[in-house]
Amino acid sequence: MKTRLAAVAACSLLMTHVVQAAEVRMLAAGAVKETLLELVPHFESTTGNKVVATWTGSADIRKRVAAGEAFDLIIVGAPDIDAFVKDGKLMPGSRVDIARSGVGMAVKAGSPRPDVSSSEAVRKTLLSARAVAYSTGPSGVYIQRLFDRLGIADQMKDKSKQTAPGVRVAQYLANGEAELGFQQVSELVHEAGIDFLGPLPAEIQNVTVYSSGIAIGSNALESAKALQALLSGAVAAPVFKKNGMDPSHP
Repeated sequence: MKTRLAAVAACSLLMTHVVQAAEVRMLAAGAVKETLLELVPHFESTTGNKVVATWTGSADIRKRVAAGEAFDLIIVGAPDIDAFVKDGKLMPGSRVDIARSGVGMAVKAGSPRPDVSSSEAVRKTLLSARAVAYSTGPSGVYIQRLFDRLGIADQMKDKSKQTAPGVRVAQYLANGEAELGFQQVSELVHEAGIDFLGPLPAEIQNVTVYSSGIAIGSNALESAKALQALLSGAVAAPVFKKNGMDPSHP
């Protein structure tokens, strides 16, 4: 009898776990991809929830959200999260910052390493480069502004290439379409076929805060909150650092 009761209790616990488990549909920018690929399995194994991830660029995220695609959790630059809240796409008060990222530079693997040690050195390198690539995300938007700031916007028009949404700059460098590339540091440091030159010099650096927000009408509200807590907490901090980002948790 005791054995039977124990079996029933165990079965009840299992059923409770299954009922509580949820599927979190996540739409996220490529800048956090490597970090989340490492952290999501930990989240799934400790909570019983499942994360279904879609990785793409910031411009594509804006299009998907505007089109009304259904997601539970969105991770992208903080200004986009704030805009989605204002537009009634994300829950007010649901923004949780998870990490910060600077803009990095890279060349094709084995290529000569240009001088990028100062803003003036970067300017000269840009002017001498055959072709330059940047993304559709926050780093790419900033690089276009940087051309203006450095007074070389006109000279860069015909040799600048913006990647397709979700395609990393490393691909353009590795196949020879560009000679110099700019993207979030986290999207360059582990890529094959390129040599990472380092972050932009401090005087012309731009930092993007990556944040998360929960969609209005989400069917996985508590699970999405739990994932936010993991990504903004102590467990995630060393993983973000390893991937070239500054975590929100000290």
